[in-house]
Amino acid sequence: MLEILAITCPIYLVVLAGYVATRSGLFARADMQVFGKFVFNLALPALIFNALAQHHISDILHPAYLLSYLFGSLLMLALAYVTGRRLLKLSMLRSTFMAMGVSCSNSSFIGFPILMLMVAPVAGVALGLNVIIENLVMLPLLLAMAEHGRDGGGGAWHQVVRQSARRLMKNPLVLAVTAGLIVSLSELTLPAPVIRAVNLFAQASGGLSLFAIGGMLVGLSLSAGWQRVVPLVVGKLIGHPLAVLLIATLVPLIGVTPMAPPLRAAALLMAAMPMLSIYPILGQAYGEADRSATALLICMVSSFFTLSGWMWLLH
Repeated sequence: MLEILAITCPIYLVVLAGYVATRSGLFARADMQVFGKFVFNLALPALIFNALAQHHISDILHPAYLLSYLFGSLLMLALAYVTGRRLLKLSMLRSTFMAMGVSCSNSSFIGFPILMLMVAPVAGVALGLNVIIENLVMLPLLLAMAEHGRDGGGGAWHQVVRQSARRLMKNPLVLAVTAGLIVSLSELTLPAPVIRAVNLFAQASGGLSLFAIGGMLVGLSLSAGWQRVVPLVVGKLIGHPLAVLLIATLVPLIGVTPMAPPLRAAALLMAAMPMLSIYPILGQAYGEADRSATALLICMVSSFFTLSGWMWLLH
């Protein structure tokens, strides 16, 4: 257990450092948005490109990982949405954000740094695969559901899908995945200066992303109906990894080669991360800011214990 804590403690110490630095006034909360923008637009794309471009395509596209993580996430999305609508009697919009909270992980800012400490050889590949799943399937689907729910179920699906597709074409992470796959497929050898420049950006992603997450937590409150978000937090930190593990167990039954243990561990840990950091930002656009921010804060605090537990089980 001390070995596990040695892995998780540095992650949360960096998050705490970002929180303290922002709370004390050393940095403004707006500065964290600048840090996050740098990570999202430059550091993480460089990291993803680097991970994909320097591997053969057969080492990148793991069907078992893609199927396990995708259908595990879709399973949680469906369960949360149906639970919200049928059992909790929530609106379509609120049920959609409940589904988003339990099915979309913070793969980039928190997941990747933890994977680098646990399963470093497959961390970059796992991040690239998660970016494909989350940005090409999960987020467009959930945003389309949110728009449909905001219109009371009367919105035009094709317009929402078209808008989502346009946004994805400009997403730096998606562009990095596309460029990395092109280089991998063509088996190009990039010049050494280019590789070193990309590496410099990529190396800045881990610590800076965690520091920015800590600063973004300043100002969030636990008083905004924390009891209502507890099921969402449990579903994300416990239900999502169990769903991915379930699908990973079933995938070999249809003839797909099972994942190697490090990649299987990476899939489970990615699913066990808190929800994506822009969850409250997306919620603000749909009138769900308070609930989303409270869920994120409780999820971040709780994940210290749940992630330690998952790592202990994987050990």
